[in-house]
Amino acid sequence: MNRFFALLIAVAAVAFVAAGCGSDSSTTDSTASLTKAEFLKQGNAICAAGNKEINTEFEKFFKENGFSKKNQPTTADFEEGAEEIVIPSIRKQIDELKELEAPEGEEEKYETLFENAEAQLEKGEEDTSLLTDENNDLFAGVNKEAKALGLGSCAEEEKEG
Repeated sequence: MNRFFALLIAVAAVAFVAAGCGSDSSTTDSTASLTKAEFLKQGNAICAAGNKEINTEFEKFFKENGFSKKNQPTTADFEEGAEEIVIPSIRKQIDELKELEAPEGEEEKYETLFENAEAQLEKGEEDTSLLTDENNDLFAGVNKEAKALGLGSCAEEEKEG
């Protein structure tokens, strides 16, 4: 696999794993917690939509900059993409997930997940090279945690059709 595609996969993987995701936010006020099934359905939908959004934005970024197998992006280009696409998207995704009312009795588990995702995102904001390092998955622990809590879509990249 050449460097172009390897880095694209690495950046995209980081994007969704991070906690992943973005979707339409609800404007309804709800004080009741969701059932676990409802929470997971909504949370995974947020992540799936966020994964798709990140992939679409990266495709546009690559096209606008004329990147191809012959004209591969530099590390600086990937860091720019991480700063302009991944970081804002992940921030939005975390916020949307936090807006969901966690199932009663499980609030602390999900709060911990979101806090861990935010901590890793802050590391990526401080040093964007951490988001583009194909040999180091900044969000590996968060991904494992998300999967264990049933938010598998928040720990995987969008499947291409």
